[in-house]
Amino acid sequence: MKILDPTITEGWDAEIAALPGASFFHGAAWATVLKQSYGFKPVYFTKAEGCLSAAIPLMEVDSFLTGKRAVSLPFTDYCEPLVPHVEVSKVLFEAIVHEGRKRQWKYIELRGGADFLGDGPASAWFYRHALDLTPGEAKLFRSLRDSTRRNIKKAVKEGVEVRFESTPDALREFYRLNCLTRREHGLPPQPWQFFEHLHEEILARGMGAVALAYFRGNAIAANVYLHTGGAVIYKYGASDKAHQNLRANNVVMWEAVKLYAARGFKSLCFGRTEPENEGLRQFKTGWGAEESIINYYRYDLAAGAFVTGPKGVSARAHQVFSRLPVPALKAIGGMLYRHMG
Repeated sequence: MKILDPTITEGWDAEIAALPGASFFHGAAWATVLKQSYGFKPVYFTKAEGCLSAAIPLMEVDSFLTGKRAVSLPFTDYCEPLVPHVEVSKVLFEAIVHEGRKRQWKYIELRGGADFLGDGPASAWFYRHALDLTPGEAKLFRSLRDSTRRNIKKAVKEGVEVRFESTPDALREFYRLNCLTRREHGLPPQPWQFFEHLHEEILARGMGAVALAYFRGNAIAANVYLHTGGAVIYKYGASDKAHQNLRANNVVMWEAVKLYAARGFKSLCFGRTEPENEGLRQFKTGWGAEESIINYYRYDLAAGAFVTGPKGVSARAHQVFSRLPVPALKAIGGMLYRHMG
């Protein structure tokens, strides 16, 4: 067993991509963005027999506000352990627990791993939606829910246009819309520094794109997509609620489906959805995506057992954040995100 940092490990991406189940989030670029943006320390537990044969990615979050712990991975919808069978999973997990005690972690959180940790109580669970892109544009359009097709046609009729870009200016337009959307949801936005690193390490290197919907020359909706190895992830979405009636969110997603299908990508993952967010769940199922469950697992090192996790941001905090001006929310996000994850 070795603990590696993929941001400084030569050949990491080629080796990790060869493991079944590897996703964009297992790669060095995503690790670099998290490390540079928030100061998290990569501690990836690996097993090699000549070449890399197993890996459980972790980031050490060391915060005076929220404590010291290991998460796989912070600000990541899911990050399945890449292990060939249960016995390897047990060996690696025992090594993680041993290392965690030495490093004085409060807990270890795995975002995925039901195949190996299914007997333990999940600390949280979410829906995951994935769309098979291989049928092609015509069949994909026919598989959409009627209301989704109508919304796409409405946006096109109203004159909404979609462009795919990977420039810093495109990302700034997304960030502007993201600040509005996060405020609407009662949350502070991620710090701009995070998106700067996202551009440098991912978008500028051809591993992602910003899809921007324009109406009369103004950007009114935007999605950020990450991609590698034939798989696409819809990571972030934002829009201006003042133009909600134009259904720009629908046409942005449809143009992405068409683009990636035409380029030969095999799947589009819509990310995670909280169980209580039925509106978002309905939006995602409207694309004909297959629904599954992501379990999160939290191992408390003091208790020596898997435990259920605490709830997220309180309803009261959501109310307070939703009433603050965007500049104040930006300042709060810049201070808090390094302590979250």
